[in-house]
Formats: sequence, structure tokens, C-alpha cells
Amino acid sequence: MKVGVLIIAHDQLGQVLLDTAVGTLGTLPLPAKTLAVSRDEDPDALLARARALVRELDAGDGVLVLTDMYGSTPGNIACRLLDDGKVQVIAGVNLPMLFRVFNYSDLDLGALTEKAVTGGSAGVLQCGEQPRPQQ
Repeated sequence: MKVGVLIIAHDQLGQVLLDTAVGTLGTLPLPAKTLAVSRDEDPDALLARARALVRELDAGDGVLVLTDMYGSTPGNIACRLLDDGKVQVIAGVNLPMLFRVFNYSDLDLGALTEKAVTGGSAGVLQCGEQPRPQQ
């Protein structure tokens, strides 16, 4: 079994990130879906769809939910899915985070969550500056 991945983001951002990962990697080693959140959709209806996607993606090892921005509608929906041991949520999804997740697809949910956070934050750099050593 493998951890499922759900990206909940504004409009088509999640799908574009997922399509980019597929285009680069050629295939996805984990089951993954996206939920696009538009301004005029009912948050309760979106939450119901998100819960259905979590059930679909969870093959027994849990689901990692990635969202674009904490405190936004997608982030709030994602946080309502939190279930310790079954669903973990990370806000601030970016492409380096997504690649880290798919490159460490053999990890359990807890370890994969840690890899996603470190991969996402390590991928944010100020260009033109010498990178600082990681601590």
C-alpha cells in the first residue's frame, strides 16, 4: 500500500503542479488527485468532495493533503480533513515539495510529511545569493 496525495488549491494551480510532475517524472509513484477551489463554490460542498477524494485515495496508509495557502478557503478545507495518523496537511505546496513527495514514495505518512516540508522549504531560495548551509 502507499500514501495517497491530495492537492487542494485555488483554481487550476493543483492540477498544473501535478501535470508538471507527471510531465517531468513520466509517471506518479503514488496515487494523486486534485481539488480545484474557485471563488463562487460552496465551501461545504467542496469539503464533501474533499472527504470523498480522501476516502478514494486512502488504501490504508493514509493521505497527505497539500494546499496552497494557510488561512485561505483551500487551506481551511484541507485543515478540516486532519485526522492524526490518517490524514496530514501541509500548506504552501510548491513544485520542489511535490517532487520530494514523489521521490520518497516508499515512506510512511509521518516520514513523507517531514520530507515534503523540508523539500518545500529547501526549494525556496533567493537567487543571486550564495545559498546558506542548512542547519
